[in-house]
Amino acid sequence: MKKLNLVVVLDDTLEKSLFCVRAKDPYKGMYNFVGGKVEEGESDEEAAYRELFEETGISRDDIELDHFMDLNYFIYDTNLQVYYGILKHEVELVEEKNKLEWLPIDNRLLNAEKFAGNYNIPHIVKQIKVYLESE
Repeated sequence: MKKLNLVVVLDDTLEKSLFCVRAKDPYKGMYNFVGGKVEEGESDEEAAYRELFEETGISRDDIELDHFMDLNYFIYDTNLQVYYGILKHEVELVEEKNKLEWLPIDNRLLNAEKFAGNYNIPHIVKQIKVYLESE
């Protein structure tokens, strides 16, 4: 099964999340979480931190990631791993290929014309917030 990851980065108020604007398909021009492919010989966690750093400049010193959920798409032979973390302090973002934006966590995430993933984004964010509020 091909492994991919998404990394949900939350600000310390839990009111905003970091998104990239996809520069290529799938979902070109739409908001998505940062992430990418797990490379051969790389652990899942290493891949999440690597992709996060490559796409944003955010390092292990800036955030602690937790593996939150997996979405398995058996028909596509794909495992999508979802990590999340809360920034420890303000960081200066370094864009790789995709433009980066902090967006509020609200009902705008339900706009399937602007956000990738066919409504996975609001589902993922809601589940993370429910978990954090229960701690």
